[in-house]
Amino acid sequence: MDRLISCEFNMDTACVELKFFDGSMIAIDTIAVENEVADNMYQRSELDWLIYNKPLEYAQLVLGGNLEQYIHGTSEHQLID
Repeated sequence: MDRLISCEFNMDTACVELKFFDGSMIAIDTIAVENEVADNMYQRSELDWLIYNKPLEYAQLVLGGNLEQYIHGTSEHQLID
């Protein structure tokens, strides 16, 4: 990700948008990614947290092909009696 100017989540399009110095742009459709990767609401919640709080890390995971490995490493939350 050389010469990255900005990386942010656009709520209007539900995309993480990366803008580069040369004018190029990458938009990652977060809904499509969630539908492909997340198996349950806990994994979706983890992805949502990443999207809102760390969009650059989210983009790096998606573009690097490591998102599935990351999300399947997330343990499920369980209620304690």
